[in-house]
Amino acid sequence: MKFDTYFTMSEEQAVAYAKSKLNFIFNQEAELECKEIGDGNLNYIFKIWDKVSGKSIIVKQSGPVARISDEFTLSPDRNRIEFEILKYEGELAPGLVPQVYMYDPIMNCTVMDDLSDHQIMRTALMQFKKFPLFSEHISEFMVNTLLLTTDVVLEHKQKKELVKNFINPELCEISEDLVFTEPFSNNKSRNDVFAPNKEWVEEHLYHDHQLRLETAIMKFEFMNHAQSLIHGDLHTGSIFIKEDSTKIIDPEFAFFGPMGYDVGNVIANLMFAWANSDANGQLDHKLWLEETIVDVVDKFLVKFSIAWDQHVSEYTAKYEGFKEYYISSILRDTAGVVGLEGIRRIVGLAHVKDITTIRDEAARVRAERICMTASKRFIMNRSSFSSGREFLAVIKEAENLF
Repeated sequence: MKFDTYFTMSEEQAVAYAKSKLNFIFNQEAELECKEIGDGNLNYIFKIWDKVSGKSIIVKQSGPVARISDEFTLSPDRNRIEFEILKYEGELAPGLVPQVYMYDPIMNCTVMDDLSDHQIMRTALMQFKKFPLFSEHISEFMVNTLLLTTDVVLEHKQKKELVKNFINPELCEISEDLVFTEPFSNNKSRNDVFAPNKEWVEEHLYHDHQLRLETAIMKFEFMNHAQSLIHGDLHTGSIFIKEDSTKIIDPEFAFFGPMGYDVGNVIANLMFAWANSDANGQLDHKLWLEETIVDVVDKFLVKFSIAWDQHVSEYTAKYEGFKEYYISSILRDTAGVVGLEGIRRIVGLAHVKDITTIRDEAARVRAERICMTASKRFIMNRSSFSSGREFLAVIKEAENLF
């Protein structure tokens, strides 16, 4: 195998690839083994290690179709985008992303750090673990990667070149369909609704015409607002974590869009973890998640305001009152996206294990309805938020209804 023509690798072929292409990492005497460990919807993740030295790396390969469904034909350029963005994010937010070593445009793969000493955050939260530094780390990551890639900081031509470099139409189309469109319509065959909640979903989602209108408005804002370089899929399944370290992975959905899309995804997925802890009677963990939701929002706001004063270079952005206007627009988008993500992960094609693993049927019905009720309120009242406590209040109000 010369690896001069693309094919989707097996574990054995990934070992051969490492011996052929990664001699700057492994020496010729290395005894390599491999395991494909991907459990996501799109890609193949190969962990390759030397049995003698213990040195290990990850090779992430993008196929021409998504793993979740052959209906999604994808450009392999998403791997190039991910490689370049991880390098860029590593400069903007040092220590908060894995180090990347190589991108191979023929085999459509990226070689990066193995984070086996970390754990996927969604899994860890479902084991009711706490991470006291998470709100500090994620707020720092979002402020640095979002604010520092806007027109208020970057020279305008430089920013437009970045927008052009990270055009990502295939992955954006997935978001446009699965986040903004399909969950709010029963005319789409890919929705997957938990049977005991079907009538509730029909009444409260599909027949709520004002809700559908608001999702259409948000969809076109998402498609047309090239505000900053967003991760595009920043949920707890895209975060590796341990007690003293947080690493953001998988920015293949990245493009220039509204920054509230990233902040809202983080909050929504903490809400799912909260619902899981609630359903499993883990009161202490549930309370920690409530405080974490508040802290993520509030620390983001404080750090964003400080970074704004330090880094903003655009003359008109320094006008009195403009910073406050700008932040309020981010909070509006954040709340709307909490609602979108909070609904689409329950009724759409791509579910989250926080909800689907709730074994008791009545408890799952309740968890889903709490999340969807809160999500509707986030969408419908998205212009009314100014603090983390106000985000939490919506979830607690929904909890009290069921």
